[in-house]
Amino acid sequence: MIEYPGSNWKDYELLDSGRGEKLERFGAYVLARPEPKALWDKSMSEDQWRRLMHTSFTPGAGFGKAGKEDSGTWNRHRKMDDQWYISYPGLQDGLKFDLRLGLTSFKHVGVFPEQAPNWEWIFNHARAQERPKVLNLFAYTGGASLAAKAAGADVTHLDSVRQVVTWARGNMEHSGMDGIRWIVEDAMKFARREAKRGNLYDGIILDPPAYGHGPDGEKWKLDECLFEMLRTVNSILKPKDSWVVLNLYSNGFSAALGETVVKQAFTGLKHVESGELALSDKFGKVLPLSIVVRLER
Repeated sequence: MIEYPGSNWKDYELLDSGRGEKLERFGAYVLARPEPKALWDKSMSEDQWRRLMHTSFTPGAGFGKAGKEDSGTWNRHRKMDDQWYISYPGLQDGLKFDLRLGLTSFKHVGVFPEQAPNWEWIFNHARAQERPKVLNLFAYTGGASLAAKAAGADVTHLDSVRQVVTWARGNMEHSGMDGIRWIVEDAMKFARREAKRGNLYDGIILDPPAYGHGPDGEKWKLDECLFEMLRTVNSILKPKDSWVVLNLYSNGFSAALGETVVKQAFTGLKHVESGELALSDKFGKVLPLSIVVRLER
């Protein structure tokens, strides 16, 4: 299974990819960023890239090694705003939200466009339930949280970085929504505490990094912590009519590995599916970016 964002998303476009880079349009602005998976040649010339892009990112010396991202530099080529908004118009009635974008020192801009199929899946499953309780762990700027909220869910959004949670709250407000519960905490600590309290959720979303730290210096390493995290999530997921979306960006992982670890960690499974989330540039080159595993009880 390979899934892509819908063609109706006019505010995002992968224009070209190759030689370790990708050229993307976010609303009115075109950005060139490093992309280690773009192993092929560019379809457009370097001169065409330069004429199109507003800014490009030069990574620091240690970028991409062992999951480490050194801060880099944005090089402005044309006038552009430091922050701007794009809209996501879902494929389903009622799914629509706004996302603020900005140039961060780690090449990220506030959205991972390949996640659009997950937003659609989350909205569809949350809408089929009556005010479901949904927990979004490692939630970043909140695209998945907004998809669940748009479906009428009672959403808890957790990330270990306060500035990112503030960013997500701004996205909610700009989208005309309210009522999301915001938590700045280590995901493992929170999940364990919820298990002790006996709190259960109808849907849980996880997008863990390869490496990370909690607000109090807690260490996260995907290879070492993922199975324990999933076992804990199993204990706070309702035993029936519930679901999980697991997204993995680690280069060493495959859909088969993700599906296997999910099947070993969770009980009472009714359905499991796995695959890749990808982007396709204007020349038909497919850029696979993440592994997704979805389960239903």
